[in-house]
Amino acid sequence: MSATADHAEERTSPAVRLGFQPEQVVQEIGYDDDVDQELRESIEEVIGGDLVDEDYDDVADAVVLWFRDDDGDLTDALVDATTYIEEGGSILLLTPKTGRTGYVEPSDISEASTTAGLSASKSVSVGKDWSGSRLVTPKAAKSKK
Repeated sequence: MSATADHAEERTSPAVRLGFQPEQVVQEIGYDDDVDQELRESIEEVIGGDLVDEDYDDVADAVVLWFRDDDGDLTDALVDATTYIEEGGSILLLTPKTGRTGYVEPSDISEASTTAGLSASKSVSVGKDWSGSRLVTPKAAKSKK
């Protein structure tokens, strides 16, 4: 593959745009029949392996969290997700888009992220029915003053 083709793939692959990298261990939480299979496959292609499920008992590099309004408390879900990832790792919070069943208000995402101690980036469209927010855990260096 040429360098030009590599760059074209980076622009089109949602997983690359979202920051996933080869050989990462990515844990998936909240999987159900309504998730975006194309996004899942794109992530698996980039990382070169399968997403690990909620029962994975080691530390992951990143977490993909599918969350719908009726899934419970978002803050609790985010706090739980942070226990699974490396310090400085990220959580890709995926919520249904406006008008879809299970839509979560952006203000709720912002409040839950802050309460869980996460820094949020802007929301991005990751498929026909889902929006994503990349949330980052604090780095160890920031807490050591």
